[in-house]
Amino acid sequence: MAMEKRWIWKATPATDVVEALAQALGIDPTLAALLAQRGVTNFEEAKAFFRPGWDDLHDPFLMQDMDKAVERLQQALAKQEKILIYGDYDVDGCTAVALVYGFLQIYHQPLLRYQPDRIQEGYGVTQQGVEWAQSQGVSLMICLDCGITAHRSIALAKQMGIDTIVCDHHLPEDTLPEAIALLDPKRADCAYPFKELTGCGVGFKLLQAFCIRQRIDLDKLLAYSDLLAISIAADIVPIVGENRLLTLKGLEQLQKSTRPGLQQLLQHMHHNPDKKLTVSDLVFKIAPRLNAAGRVMHARRAADLLLAQNQAEAAEAAEVVEHLNEQRKAIDQQMTQEALDLLEKLSPVHCASTVLFKPNWHIGVVGIVAARCMEYAYRPTIILTQHREGDLIIGSARSTADFDLHQALSQCADLLEKFGGHQHAAGLALRPENLIPFALRFEALAAANAPSQQVPLPQIVIDAPLRLAQIDAKFVRVLKQFAPFGPGQHKPIFWAKNLVAEEVKILKNKFLKCQVREIEGSTTFEAIGFEDFSQFFETLQAQTPFELCFCIEENYFQQEIRLQLVIKAIRIAEKAPCI
Repeated sequence: MAMEKRWIWKATPATDVVEALAQALGIDPTLAALLAQRGVTNFEEAKAFFRPGWDDLHDPFLMQDMDKAVERLQQALAKQEKILIYGDYDVDGCTAVALVYGFLQIYHQPLLRYQPDRIQEGYGVTQQGVEWAQSQGVSLMICLDCGITAHRSIALAKQMGIDTIVCDHHLPEDTLPEAIALLDPKRADCAYPFKELTGCGVGFKLLQAFCIRQRIDLDKLLAYSDLLAISIAADIVPIVGENRLLTLKGLEQLQKSTRPGLQQLLQHMHHNPDKKLTVSDLVFKIAPRLNAAGRVMHARRAADLLLAQNQAEAAEAAEVVEHLNEQRKAIDQQMTQEALDLLEKLSPVHCASTVLFKPNWHIGVVGIVAARCMEYAYRPTIILTQHREGDLIIGSARSTADFDLHQALSQCADLLEKFGGHQHAAGLALRPENLIPFALRFEALAAANAPSQQVPLPQIVIDAPLRLAQIDAKFVRVLKQFAPFGPGQHKPIFWAKNLVAEEVKILKNKFLKCQVREIEGSTTFEAIGFEDFSQFFETLQAQTPFELCFCIEENYFQQEIRLQLVIKAIRIAEKAPCI
């Protein structure tokens, strides 16, 4: 059954701004209101929003330490030094390694790559990785999507005669590691205007600066924008500003990609080449496959796929990744069920958080399970397991829209061995004796965050009211140009009232499908809900008036494109709103 949602309305923009924008662009006022909500208030801003270009990229040298980083990279190339490209094991890390290694190998041959083993080494720049670099004669290490808090490992590298350039996007601590250059837009002293780049994005900015200094045609680097789009979608960073440009151009590049590994991946996805790729395709189809390598075996398998030089090599790598993804799904399904069973037994409904521990859970899947449990109970969730060595408990956390995980974990730092991440996703490690004290403190922090909310509810944020009669071909054509959609730039959710349903069906025992129209109107649309809306079947079948929150999508089926409304929430007309 679909969880009840808290209906939240976005602020209505000023009428004069909306009317002027609608007239200047010749578009429906509702679409003009959507633009105004996104900070677009005139024709020039609308042109930049709908038609962003590569000239809109920020100057990479605005990033603190960029001069030092490029100078050290140039020196390494001039002296034919051995360079190690070191990346994290998630999708952001894999795409970053593929981008930086793939681009630099055109200009430099003494190049190695390394990603830590998730189970054996854990996250970040590890001692084992640094020692391997020394054994290979590396004198420069470029760390991607990690390193901003790796004081010990970077100090060890320095002691071994290895310089380090860090390309990271995680929050730094008060003190910074002793690296040659630390590129991170979240540094307090960094003037770079866009703070939400991925680790792959920061690596891209390093190469952009390198191209400028070396006078290399930027088009050669922009061919790697498909990897950037995947990193942005997978890491759930806001798709605004520079990320929106990189995602938009990256999706275009991916659609026509000549990268053998991605071509093979699209074949495994059974992607229709006539259908434009979306952020959802990256999040739900490409990213899980790439992530599966690091979760089940080793992340280098995903990097191997992305760096494959020919179709034969790519086909073999894609088969490995697909097999690992099937393994990941089986482990995920079993662990999720175990976690939900534990949640029902051990976590009362009045709890503000969920902290679950089982020593034999697979460390590679705890993040996925945390996300599923968070969606089920809609409260900050931490899933923990025993480290293979047995001396630490490690796990992943996922959060609701209004709870800052990183801040909460910072307030528990004395009980943790290490932690890191973002507002809505994090990783952590602690000693067994601190598990109960940590769980109690985390619960207190979660409870303090929502003291008046006994049963937490997910929010549905409504962009604008919309009459069904307003939805025509031009409306949909303009609406599609708001893409790419994702965090910070969600697909618009509309609200319609005084609706009745016809031809009501339940698919797969829970999905709702029907035809909807306004009581006084004749315009009819197919509507489908991909959550469990079965509780509304009898009410809608009786043609009881209702309100609907929905997105507008095009459905590709058997080479036919049909417009449909995707149901996000239903409210029977006489029921009071949840506010």
